[in-house]
Amino acid sequence: MGGISNEIWQPIRLTIELAALTTAILLIVGTPIAWWLARSKASWKEAVAAVVALPLVLPPTVLGFYLLVVLGPDGPGGALAGLWGGRTLAFTFEGLVFGSVIYSMPFVVQPIRNAFDAIGDRPLEVAATLRASPTRAFWTVAIPLARPGFLAGAVLGFAHTVGEFGIVLMIGGNIPGKTKVLSVAIFDFVETSQWREANILAAGMAAFAFVVILTMMLLEKRTARINR
Repeated sequence: MGGISNEIWQPIRLTIELAALTTAILLIVGTPIAWWLARSKASWKEAVAAVVALPLVLPPTVLGFYLLVVLGPDGPGGALAGLWGGRTLAFTFEGLVFGSVIYSMPFVVQPIRNAFDAIGDRPLEVAATLRASPTRAFWTVAIPLARPGFLAGAVLGFAHTVGEFGIVLMIGGNIPGKTKVLSVAIFDFVETSQWREANILAAGMAAFAFVVILTMMLLEKRTARINR
């Protein structure tokens, strides 16, 4: 029984760690990208937005293949891994984090960008008349007003990372305790006819998906009420 319990809890723990770390990185990296996309007047900013949004339409196998090349021993990932004596970032937890950040980026950047767009110029102009520097106005005006976008981005980024399958399987494989996340574990349980374990994890992910959808609906309702 202990072995079965560990088979179930290990992927859950690993998935939560991956999703939490990925979401934290995306909030840090995605915020300046979203701010630039919302405020920049550059004619080529939509080309940058299209690159950020590519994971929305690229098949996971295509993105996974190129990530495998980047993370592999002959790519930048191999050179980086060599700094601590490794050969590759593929089939490692660090590689999963990198791939998840790329794959989930549009789910975090887009809600934050929309929130920044919704602020408009007026609040920032008022802050400027009160002699607030652009940096201070960003932290004291833009960030608080865009809070619904940050909440939506965090929820979507976390949920999308939890549900990843094709990408994590291609760049991480199926290594217990290292790269075997929930979606891969369910696939593995079905392949080995462990229906009880597969059902436990699948039911848990279905319940999680319901909570995410409900949370997003409540956030949208609250945002609409605030904007009236």
